[in-house]
Amino acid sequence: MSSLPISSHPSIRRLAFRLTGFVRSRLWLQVLVAMFAGMATGMVIGPTVGWLEPATAHALANWLAMPGYLFLSMVQMIVIPLVVASIIIGMTSSGDMQQLRSIGWRAALFFLLTTLVAVMIGLAVALLIQPGLYMGQGMAPEVAVAAQTQGPVLAELPTQLVSIIPTNPLQASVEQNMLQVVVFAIFVGVALVTMAPKQAGPLIDLLGAIQEVSMVVVRWAMYLVPLAVFGLMAQLSARMGLDALLGMGVYVLTVLIALLLALVFYLVVYAVMRQRSPWQFLRESRDVLLLAFSTSSSAAVMPLTIRTAEERLDVRKSVSRFVIPLGTTINMAGTALYQVIATLFLAQVFQVDVGLSGLLLVVVLAVGASIGSPGTPGIGIVILAMLLGSVGIPAEGIALIIGVDRILDMSRTTLNVTGDLIAASVIDQHTSDPVVTDENGT
Repeated sequence: MSSLPISSHPSIRRLAFRLTGFVRSRLWLQVLVAMFAGMATGMVIGPTVGWLEPATAHALANWLAMPGYLFLSMVQMIVIPLVVASIIIGMTSSGDMQQLRSIGWRAALFFLLTTLVAVMIGLAVALLIQPGLYMGQGMAPEVAVAAQTQGPVLAELPTQLVSIIPTNPLQASVEQNMLQVVVFAIFVGVALVTMAPKQAGPLIDLLGAIQEVSMVVVRWAMYLVPLAVFGLMAQLSARMGLDALLGMGVYVLTVLIALLLALVFYLVVYAVMRQRSPWQFLRESRDVLLLAFSTSSSAAVMPLTIRTAEERLDVRKSVSRFVIPLGTTINMAGTALYQVIATLFLAQVFQVDVGLSGLLLVVVLAVGASIGSPGTPGIGIVILAMLLGSVGIPAEGIALIIGVDRILDMSRTTLNVTGDLIAASVIDQHTSDPVVTDENGT
């Protein structure tokens, strides 16, 4: 069987270098300053202080939030070409079908198990603290809540499994059905690995160019991050007011505690399975984790994540360039954890008894929905709307938590990127060296 050499185009080092300037300029610190400045501005123009008329404050807040929506749109615009190109290039970098299979099933199992553990941590913390009980009366909208019965999910499972394969990849891209997009990319990557290098080379070079173009757009979007955070926080603070934000404090604290416990779990996995110090891991990956916190996008920092894995954590290229692009799309442990807590929080606010069957359904849907969701800012809110309806919680409840979602989005993205790095490290530790090497012998 023919095998492919590792493509020399594009250079992960070159792509990652485009992002290192933002690390040196302490983008994370700019984001924190912008966040608090935005909250203060929103309180001044909003109902908390009330310096402006409500209509004027609403219009001004929308203008202030415009850079934020522009940033979100730019990242969402390039996430599909970036993820598709990165997955295919990562698969062809192996050049060996046997190793590709070995890495693939290990990565899928690791992502599934760690996401399930993260969801269970979120479930336990939410049930223990019960943050919805700390909300004041009248905070939730007046909505009639009726229990919903679930259909025969098991009977529909075969159809849902078959639907994972996209009959129209372009439609899957338009609808941002990331699971179908990933499956399509894997099919193309496997096909290219089995082809002769002369035939597969032109398409790999084209995908490399697409990857580079995507990162140029990401770099442009990065310049908007401080303004984006300032504007979005100002808009949300102006709309909610100080009292509502303080009322959400227990909910925010609950999510952050659960994310911290999930981070500890990841570090324990790294220490046991990689047999290295977790503190060393945090030191070596500090830059990319801070950048992930600043941007709330695991896709945007993916080249720097790959370079960190290869140069700081000693992960082989054949592993990092397949596992990390794949993990950027299907490893959303932080997002799944957040969705479980948010669902239970709103169930407590609206006094909806989800029951044991409802809890199990929330766990299954949170794990399933997080797999294949785009690694872009704010995607957790979109998935959460589907989760709420499945257990009879009014979707209007999203309005209660969207105001503090920016802080939580930054934190859960950091956990997602941590999971990608640890997955690559652990899989590299337990995967044998490839039989086929590239043209340079590396």
